[in-house]
Formats: sequence, C-alpha cells, structure tokens
Amino acid sequence: MSRPQLALLLHAHLPWVRHPEQPHFHEETWLFEALLESYLPLLGAMNRWSARGWPWRLAWSFSPTLLAALGDPLLRARFEQHLGELEDLAAREVECHLLQPELRVVAEFYVGRLAECRATWEAVGGNVPAGFGTHAQAGNLELLTCAATHAVLPLLRPSPGALLAQVRLGLAEHVRHFGSMPAGFWLPECAYTPELDPLLAAEGVRWTVVETHGLMHAVPSPQGAVFAPVLTPSGLAVFGRDPASARQVWSRHEGYPGDPRYREFHRDLAQDAERGYLTPHRSPAAQPTFTGLKYFAVTGTSETKRVYCRAAALDAVRAHAAHFVAERVAWAARAVAGGPLPDGRPPLCLAPYDAELFGHWWYEGPEFLDEVMRLTATDAAPLELVTPGEHLARFPRCEQVQPAVSTWGEGGHLGVWLDVRNTWMQTPLRTAEARLATLGHRQIEGLSARLDLHADPERALRQAARELLLAQASDWPFLIHHGTAGDYPRLRFTEHLSAFHQLASMLEGLQPWDTAWLAEREARHPVFPELDWRWWAGVP
Repeated sequence: MSRPQLALLLHAHLPWVRHPEQPHFHEETWLFEALLESYLPLLGAMNRWSARGWPWRLAWSFSPTLLAALGDPLLRARFEQHLGELEDLAAREVECHLLQPELRVVAEFYVGRLAECRATWEAVGGNVPAGFGTHAQAGNLELLTCAATHAVLPLLRPSPGALLAQVRLGLAEHVRHFGSMPAGFWLPECAYTPELDPLLAAEGVRWTVVETHGLMHAVPSPQGAVFAPVLTPSGLAVFGRDPASARQVWSRHEGYPGDPRYREFHRDLAQDAERGYLTPHRSPAAQPTFTGLKYFAVTGTSETKRVYCRAAALDAVRAHAAHFVAERVAWAARAVAGGPLPDGRPPLCLAPYDAELFGHWWYEGPEFLDEVMRLTATDAAPLELVTPGEHLARFPRCEQVQPAVSTWGEGGHLGVWLDVRNTWMQTPLRTAEARLATLGHRQIEGLSARLDLHADPERALRQAARELLLAQASDWPFLIHHGTAGDYPRLRFTEHLSAFHQLASMLEGLQPWDTAWLAEREARHPVFPELDWRWWAGVP
C-alpha cells in the first residue's frame, strides 16, 4: 500500500467591509489583522518551503469578498498606513521596556515580525493573491473558490436564481483573479444539501468538502468512511472532514492552541496602555482596536499570566507537529485494519480549517504548519502530503453515494444561522430574491416600466443584484448569533436590503430615477465587475 495521505485545506474568508466615508473604521481592521497575522506569515512560509525545495502541498480557498478586499486600492492603502503605525508603535515599545528585559524581548520580536510582513507585502507589490497564484502555478498549492458572498447555500434553495448566481459568480471571480477555472468549490460553512450536486457539477466543479457526518450518514454507507472521497449521483466528488484532526486543532479542551506556552489571544496592549498612547489605533468612536502586540502566554488568568516566551512556544510547536503527524499515521493504520480501501487506494485524511486560525487565533499556527511540512518533506516521511485534486487525479474511481445534509456549524446543522436572534433575516431575503427575479424576467421580455430618459435599467439591475448578494452573506446572521460585533451586522444587512428595494422601486417606476445615488452606491461597493443580473432570471 502507498503511504497514507494528508490533505491540508485552509479556507480564507472575510466579509466585504469598506467605509471610505471615515478615515478609520473599526471593522476594516478585521482585514488588517488577518493580513498581518495569517495571510502574510503563511505566504512567507510558502516562499520559504519553495526556496528549500520541499515538495509541499496545500489547498487554499479564497472567498470572492476577501479577494475583492485584497485587491481594493483604498483598503490596500489603509493597510499600508496601519502597518506603518504598528511598526512605529512596536519600536516605541522596545524603548518603553528598556528596564523590563522579558517584555523588551517580546517587543523586539514584534519589530522583526512586522519587518518580515512588510518584506512579504512589498515582494508581491501589495498583491497578495498574486503571491499565492505563483505557488499555484508551481503546482504546490491548489486554489479553490467559494460562493460569491459566502451565503449559506442550502438556505437559498427556494430561490434557484440566487443559488446559481452565488455559485457562478464565485467561479467567475476566481477566474478573473487567478486566470484559471478551479476544480474545487468550498461550501460556505461547509453547508451541504443534495440539491447542490447537479448545480455544482453543471458549472464545472469537480470536488467539494462536507462535514464528517455528511459522509458517515450517506446512503449507502461508504466503504471508505471518511478515508476516501465519494461520487454523488451527479458525478461531484465529495471529501469528508477527518474529525480527529479537527479536534486536535479546534477543540477548546484538547486542541493544541490551548497549550499554556502559546501566546494569549485576548490580552492585547490595547487593554493595558493608556488611552492617548495608542492613538491612532482606535476608531473615531474610541472603540479599542487590538494592536496585535500581546505580551502574555495562555497560562493563568489575566492578572497572573506569564510573559510570552517565544522559545518555549516554538518547543510546543515542534512537539505538537510531531504528535499531529504521528496521530495521522496511527489513524491511517486503523483505517485499513479491517481491510483495504476500495481500489487499493491509500487512506486519505482531509483536514480543513479556517485560514485565520493559523496566526490570528493561534499565533504559532504558521510555525506549526512549517514544522508539519518539514516532517513530511522527504520520501521517507510516514505521510505523503497531497491536495484533494491531486488525490482524485491519481485515484479517479470512487464509490457513488448520496451524502447527507450537513454543516460544520454548532450541532452539525443550520441552527447558528437560523436561531431566535437572526431567523427574521430569511423572509426579507426570499422576498428580495423573488423581486429581482421578476425584474430580470421583465427586462429580458421587454416589459419593464417606462423610465426616465436618463435611466440605465441594466446598470441598476447590476447594482440591485450586488446589494442583494452582500445582504446574503453568512457573516451577518453568524455575528448576530454570537453577539460579537454590536449593531454592525444588523446595520449592514438592513442597509443592503434598503438599497436593493430603492433600486427595485426605481426600476418599477415607483419612485424617481436617481443616477447620482446609484453612482454613490456603486462607488461605495466596487465589487464583482463581471456580475450578470440575468443569472437571477435563470439565463444560461
């Protein structure tokens, strides 16, 4: 039997957040933090793996909204300003801790880490997706896409046009940014329903991923459990998430990030420094913004935490990476204990994670991946790293089953996005989706209302579709469910739906045409230039 295989998949997503009307906006820092702590360190790690000649493999999905943010000139300029401010702050921190050697060492580490991030940023000219694209072209990185605005696709089943648009635009945005059609499609929130199979297959998608119980409850039960992909009746290849690798990294109780040697996420300089010291690292409303400069390790309460020791943290990384690889090898042995897998294929462990876990939530996550790559970099290694597409190319024959409805949300169902705090959002979305489909059909059939001579109905239809897409993002109900972003998700949701209905009323002749306002909405949200409103009308 061939060596057991490990496929690591990182899903990178952030909602579209851009506020040109304010010089500093708190929620824009979500992007800046992810860049500094996850995307740039991980891209830098990939650069080093390739420079060392390692045969590394990794799969990575970018959501279209994240790609839009990474490519936006305003957000890129603001990130550079943010980076410069943090570099100045870190240098001041070194000076402030001249008489506190433990803290000074940590501050000096941050000066070096920020310099590394700047070097990676400047090496790609601020075009982070292009840096990832280079590794994809070299064959080490498999890139896949996601739904346009990370909508929970099973919730769109009553609106076929909306479902088609989320999938088709996700694919189109990937081609626009990377120049090639992706084989893989990440289902937002890993939310799957059998109705998605024929749509994804018809749009050219080759494979996707479901949560563990999506395969374990499949009909018939797959012989390979989650150790091998399956084919749906539509010919879509489906991989199941390995539950053990998920627990070891994600679990609050047994996961690696809880080790007391690692850096504490929640204790930031913003909580300890005097108010005026951190300006301009606060929003206009004086809402504290994490600086990313954190001096303490996980251990103990906020009052008793030890100072972060980088050497101790890296010792933990080495131990945990070795444990992770050893556990995958033991898992593979158990997988074949009852007999070989179909077609004599090796057992495959598919381990998907949110990309932001590595670096942002778990600061040492990039170093953990670096060590895993080192441990698997030779032919003598006990595991072979592959991408899902690479595995399918080698072993194209798969069992045909029907995976079960599933998601990786709490409890394995859609309760996070359909609870008492956010379920009210679904009815207005279905209403707007139906209204846009009707508007599209009327435009195609030449039955639109008689409009002002200056009206541009197709332009308004595009913007109406854009507003609806942004309202459909899974982030707004998710944040409302967890209560972690104040009123922002509710305000964004209602803003986009209000703009949609204003555009729809203009198209129906129910209110005066307002070209200036339309232009303002387009300028505020310059995303998805290849969007086609005809998709909502079911046009091929």
